Amino acid sequence: MTHQAKAQPLRFTGYQQRNKPGPDLELTSTEPGTPMGEYMRRYWQPVCLSEELKDVPKAIRIMSEDLVVFRDKSGDIGVMHRHCSHRGASLEYGIIAEHGIRCCYHGWHYGIDGRLLDAPCEADPTRLKETVCQGAYPAFERHGLVFAYMGPPESQPPFPDFDSYGFPADTKLVPFSNVYPCNWLQVYENIMDHMHTAVLHNKMVVDGVDAAVADGVSLEGFGDMPVMQWEPTRTGNGCVFVAGRRLPDDKVWVRITEMVFPNYLQIGSLLPTAARERHGTSGCTRWNVPVDDEHMIIFGYRHFNSTVDPDGLGVEADCGVDKIDFLEGQTGNRSYEEGQRAPGDWEALVSQRPIAVHALEHPGSSDVGVYLCRKLLREAVRGKSSPDPLYERLIAEGRSLPLYAQDSVLHAAELPRAEDRKLVLSLGKRVLDIMRAADDLPTPAQRDAFVREQLDRIDGGLQALGQAETQAG
Repeated sequence: MTHQAKAQPLRFTGYQQRNKPGPDLELTSTEPGTPMGEYMRRYWQPVCLSEELKDVPKAIRIMSEDLVVFRDKSGDIGVMHRHCSHRGASLEYGIIAEHGIRCCYHGWHYGIDGRLLDAPCEADPTRLKETVCQGAYPAFERHGLVFAYMGPPESQPPFPDFDSYGFPADTKLVPFSNVYPCNWLQVYENIMDHMHTAVLHNKMVVDGVDAAVADGVSLEGFGDMPVMQWEPTRTGNGCVFVAGRRLPDDKVWVRITEMVFPNYLQIGSLLPTAARERHGTSGCTRWNVPVDDEHMIIFGYRHFNSTVDPDGLGVEADCGVDKIDFLEGQTGNRSYEEGQRAPGDWEALVSQRPIAVHALEHPGSSDVGVYLCRKLLREAVRGKSSPDPLYERLIAEGRSLPLYAQDSVLHAAELPRAEDRKLVLSLGKRVLDIMRAADDLPTPAQRDAFVREQLDRIDGGLQALGQAETQAG
């Protein structure tokens, strides 16, 4: 009988791993003319918070384009190429006018659409008005965020309005931003890596850290490893994770978070009550916007209402420019030592390099969602994803769009471990199927009522089954 030699563990392989391949530019680069850059430019993108617009222009950089944004004295929003078409002086030093902006250098006056309105140094600017147009993009404000469309003018889409922006009726959207000095994709795809919440956000700290600091980076209720599944949505134009967690008292918490490509997502409640409510709604909306290939900004809305936050734990005042009322470690505002001793998302994501190198990864089963996200994004960039007919029809009809982000708690008697994992998985799938079945109902309120009714039916059936099994035992 021959015995196969036992594999020896790999040791001290630093010398063999010195050469580093380059990043996956198809997905990570968003400069003008790149596949991902052109894909993103066909969607409305937030570019700053309304509160950042003062009585002087604001210089910004979005997808490697140097721009200025301003609100003129009539209230209209301008988003323009930063350098004046005359001699290149920066319009960040421009003078905001009643309509549009004037360059400080020679007074060339542009409307928000880039038209040259006046050139005071010229005796007859007629020819210039016919031949010169400052680069400008359509822009508007919504709930405290400024949005711009930077794609082909003939392809400008309507701005999508999602259910959660106005439902429940007491919803208040509070804008925020979080700044990250790294590539946009590693921040975006992190949302599909839900397993990290049970490690990074579960008091994984260095000895000696103050308890308050440890609590600040920890998510209450997220400590147990979830039972995970991931699925494409919207004909491949998005994806979801469905996370199931076993709770005490024969309960199961099903959490769903959804991405809509290219860089949008909504997640459920950010608070401990997420593991208590029957059916919640979105707690947060995020756009992951590239600044350039090595910097990005999360722009978003925190959703405040009595459904997603029944105990009133959220703090509106803690949301704004580079801040959010959700865990420490979401921005770079802490000291290096604090980040080392109690790391958060900011430290974990920024430390993956300015642009994460996918070729060096060794993925495991917990990374299925991240790789699904990349696969679907690549197909979308290559034009292989067909449009979602429901999505397009609802937008054309001027109706708000459903999303699947939610938290639901159901009753289900706990089974032995292997069987219980199957039960939790099946419950997660049933909740997602219910959310999908509500898509084409006429209003957000009707969708919500349908989902609640169906969840009640599941819950009642499971409780009845558990009682019958108890009596039979």
